Amino acid sequence: MKHRAKKAGFDWLIESAGTNGYHVGEPPHHYSQKIASLNGIEICNQKARKFKAADFDSYNKIYAMAEDVMEEIKLIAGKKFDPAKADFFMNELYPGSNTEVPDPWSGPEAGYHKVYKMIDQVCDRMIEKYGLGSGY
Repeated sequence: MKHRAKKAGFDWLIESAGTNGYHVGEPPHHYSQKIASLNGIEICNQKARKFKAADFDSYNKIYAMAEDVMEEIKLIAGKKFDPAKADFFMNELYPGSNTEVPDPWSGPEAGYHKVYKMIDQVCDRMIEKYGLGSGY
C-alpha cells in the first residue's frame, strides 16, 4: 500500500502491525520480500511491530486480515476500540463479506503469490476509493 500511495502521489501514513509479538523487530518473511521485489516493491527494510491501542488515535482506518486478528485488535484496544475505524481488509473490495486473507507463513511460496494478488487488488481499490478529496 505504501508503494501504491506514493506512486499515486498521496501523502498517506501507512503502517503494518501484528497482534502478537512473535516477529517484532524482524523483517518480512523471505518469500514476502521475494514476491514484493518481483513486483518492483522493496520491503526488506520493514520491521514488524505490535499493534497497540494508541493506533486508534493515530490512524483513520485499521484493517484486520482475519477474524481472529479483529478479535485481538478489540482486546488490545479495549476502550479505545472504534468500530467506525476498524474493518476487514478485504471488505474494501467485497463490502460486508469479512473475507479473510490467508496467512501463508508456514506454507509454500505459491501461497505468498496468492496473498500478494489479493492484497494488490485491494490496494488498487483503496487508491480509487480514497484517493481524491477523502482526507486520508
